Amino acid sequence: MAEPGITLVDAAELKELMKKKFMAAGLPEAPAEETAKHLTYADACGIHSHGTIRVAYYAERIAKGGVNLAPNITFEKTGAASGIVHGDNGMGQYVCNKGLDYAIDLAKESGVAAVGVEKTGHSGMLSYYVKRAAENGLVAIAMCQSDPMVVPYGGSENYFGTNPIAFAAPTDLEKPVVFDMATTVQAWGKILDARSKGKAIPDTWAVDQNGDPTTDPNEVAGLLPIAGPKGYGLMMMVDVIAGSLLGLPFGKHVSSMYEDLTQKRNLGQFYILLDPARFTDPAAFKHRVGEMVAELHAIKPASGFKSVRLPGEGSQIRYQKAMEDGIEVATEIYDYLRSDTVHLDMYDGKGAFA
Repeated sequence: MAEPGITLVDAAELKELMKKKFMAAGLPEAPAEETAKHLTYADACGIHSHGTIRVAYYAERIAKGGVNLAPNITFEKTGAASGIVHGDNGMGQYVCNKGLDYAIDLAKESGVAAVGVEKTGHSGMLSYYVKRAAENGLVAIAMCQSDPMVVPYGGSENYFGTNPIAFAAPTDLEKPVVFDMATTVQAWGKILDARSKGKAIPDTWAVDQNGDPTTDPNEVAGLLPIAGPKGYGLMMMVDVIAGSLLGLPFGKHVSSMYEDLTQKRNLGQFYILLDPARFTDPAAFKHRVGEMVAELHAIKPASGFKSVRLPGEGSQIRYQKAMEDGIEVATEIYDYLRSDTVHLDMYDGKGAFA
């Protein structure tokens, strides 16, 4: 049984509701389908910060011209194992998924693929992309830019984005290994999720406008890097590879997700894919990774833990359960999805569901 204020929704129904909302805002069917599929995956994984809570925001940006509805997406092969996907500021999930297609083909052709996607929009969960690469037998790393909302270690003003990194590898088990993390203690979407639910946040997640730790999601002015200087270094690395390397704006110059929904985002995403067959026997590789999984699961858990899980395994467990039992969606968002309202036009400038 769902908690009060939460509705369990079948995955197919949820995807169709979101698809219709995006199409009503003006997005053509193919990108609407891919974006809805992506957001359904996020909510099924329990990562609600990247799921249905984004629909009203996306619909408003689509309706106001912040997304190119007919992008000319092209692939420029720049070397034997490198290339750039020109996204033309189409819908992020659609552009980056097509970009992954090019990267997968190049990795299978060359053994290695380093592919940048330039001029795209917000692309959602990176695990979605690396998981698909692993299902194609490839080892994958993905990273992307986001707008400046993180204070650098030792600073009090925002400069870099949450700049996530994801990794996946195939196994000889039922599921690949999939890991996805922001380079901040928590992603901005987690702040939005807490705000929409009226919940406090830990004081280690973010700071207020004075640079002091806060537990009030409504007072958040900046996020904190994970592990202090280490997270700070990682987010800088992502910004260089997924931004400057592709000739895109960097750091504090990256466009805001929430300030002007009429403007295109010009974001960057980057894939590094490896074909195990170019380095070792692919079946043996999958078996070794599978053995690693089994050995980690066999480790005696520490006090307070039931078992040792892989990084990202919790999302996969939640996904399987949600696909069987239904996906948890905030009732007010579910009501909005079923309504005739295209976008709320009550946008608060910070991404909350209004």
